[in-house]
Amino acid sequence: MARLACATLLLLLLAACGGGGGDDAGDTTPAAAGDAAPSDSPTPAPGLETAPVPEQASCGIPDFAAAALAAINRRRAAGATCGSRGSFAAAAPLRWSSQLAVASAAHSADMAVQNYFSHTSADGRSMTDRVNATGYSWASLGENIAAGYSGIDSVVEGWMRSEGHCANIMDPAFDEMALACAIGAAGSRYGQYWTQNLARKR
Repeated sequence: MARLACATLLLLLLAACGGGGGDDAGDTTPAAAGDAAPSDSPTPAPGLETAPVPEQASCGIPDFAAAALAAINRRRAAGATCGSRGSFAAAAPLRWSSQLAVASAAHSADMAVQNYFSHTSADGRSMTDRVNATGYSWASLGENIAAGYSGIDSVVEGWMRSEGHCANIMDPAFDEMALACAIGAAGSRYGQYWTQNLARKR
């Protein structure tokens, strides 16, 4: 099964697609990743200040939000070299954002239902349109997308092997994130569709 990933970073209204090309191309990676529904634990994980991730936005992965946040924050804590994007020192952990989760879930679901892979929605909306629609007031904003991965660890690993995605994950300008995964209908090209939004509020 083919796997794709593409990154977009928007910082003070400057946008660029990372990870190897245009919206639809991106890097292919050998890894796979997935995600799941959150647990009913009464004590949220550090940085997790939101309601559970809906089943349809988690690809059925248990404790999805907590697992996603932990996987990303482990990478940020270790520092990374992101190819031509440079070397990044350890970065502060990210917090989960319920508003970013709405934008991420909507885009993953749209890609899954419409069977496409792009930062631009089927109706022409951009990353900023989707995040702005949630009421999130951002100072910096980034997006990573991927398709064909079966789990959280594998999608994060795939992104870390790609310069643009790696730089988004490691960017110290971001302090909040959300991740969503949606399963495509039978016959969809990639099976699972992933969207990660990273941001800092104004």
